[in-house]
Amino acid sequence: MFFKWLKRYMPRSLYGRAALILVVPVVLLQLVVSFGLITRHFEGVTEQMTHAVTREVLLVLEGIDNQDEVPEALPVVLNVLDMDIDYSDEVRTKDTRVWYDFSAFIISREFRRFLPGVTAVELAEKGQVDLHLQRPEGNLVVRFDRRRVSASNSHQLFVNMVFFGALLTFVAYLYLRNQLRPIKRLAAASEAFGRGQSVPYSPGGAVEVRAAGSAFLDMRARIERQIEQRTLLLSGVSHDLRTPLTRFKLGVSLLDDEDREPLERDIEDMQRMLDAFLSFARGAYEDDSEQVDAVGFVENVVQDFTRSGDDVTIHELDGHGMVSLRPVAVRRAIENLIGNAVRYANRAEVSVQITDRYLRVRIEDDGPGISPDQRVEALKPFARLEPGRNQNKGMGVGLGLSIAADVARAHGGILRLGQSERLGGLRADLVLGRSYSPSS
Repeated sequence: MFFKWLKRYMPRSLYGRAALILVVPVVLLQLVVSFGLITRHFEGVTEQMTHAVTREVLLVLEGIDNQDEVPEALPVVLNVLDMDIDYSDEVRTKDTRVWYDFSAFIISREFRRFLPGVTAVELAEKGQVDLHLQRPEGNLVVRFDRRRVSASNSHQLFVNMVFFGALLTFVAYLYLRNQLRPIKRLAAASEAFGRGQSVPYSPGGAVEVRAAGSAFLDMRARIERQIEQRTLLLSGVSHDLRTPLTRFKLGVSLLDDEDREPLERDIEDMQRMLDAFLSFARGAYEDDSEQVDAVGFVENVVQDFTRSGDDVTIHELDGHGMVSLRPVAVRRAIENLIGNAVRYANRAEVSVQITDRYLRVRIEDDGPGISPDQRVEALKPFARLEPGRNQNKGMGVGLGLSIAADVARAHGGILRLGQSERLGGLRADLVLGRSYSPSS
């Protein structure tokens, strides 16, 4: 449970986690060393120096007590010990110190422990200590140099630790960044290939990263060969079938009307299936990316359907701007979605939404729609769901939604299917990422 809670606050990027692994041990080591140094070294040194000054103050107090017997002894002692004494009418009972002076606690504690009559220890004055003592003759103040009770250069060790710790951490970060760069290049090449790009990539970095990069290149080459073989196969079969279809058309045209019309419908279905196979074989990457006015682009597609007599209208236009996309592939995807809508419904409505992050083209219809448990299956190639939909308008091939989904993925987006709340039929959202700029 603790690790699950802690995981929410950990960095998600490889850079952040590697930096955390690097910085945390360094900081913990400095804290442990600093704590040990303060408690074992500075505290001990301060105690020893304070004890030595305590004995000197006791010697001064003894000289004050014997001043009547040996009056010349006190000035000599004060001069040798470099101390000053004075009497004050005010009784000080509160210790003073600078906020960052941590050794002041030790000094005050040791003076009160070994010197009788200490009422206050003033350490706020820079470079000076005022020791207040309660004496029979009055309130005595003993002044001496601060450097006699604590080390004067104690901060230098901390400065060196922080400076060199930060310097070495920065050097280690530069080295770590250089080691992580090949991993980022591999991740970028893998992500681009997942979107249909084949960006230049050469393995680099450590042995393990090179091995992963070489495995990625082999995998990419095998997948590209497989895609090329599939495209050639479908294109070849579809192209070769056009010749006998043409002969069928010529032979059927010589028949009587009663026998000719059913055969012509069959030939048209076969022609439509071949066109769908060719579109699927070409895929989503047959053209280059361009800057396109998305609103005008979608409006042109809708107008083509309207001129054909289909009931397709623009419902909502939200946003405007130029979008980088592959016009031929995106047009085919939108046409497939609208074609499905007018095929299985009476009317269709198209909405366009443009934001800084994505372009969304929504197609809604008033048809029977697709049940939630069949929506994943509907996106697969050659999947046909006609038994649950309107069969009066012919038989589909099962590639329209699959092609649209491929186009969406090629543009860093997704094709989402749902139920239209306004029309009651199917709602298809073709979402294309704007931050993605596919290469030619």
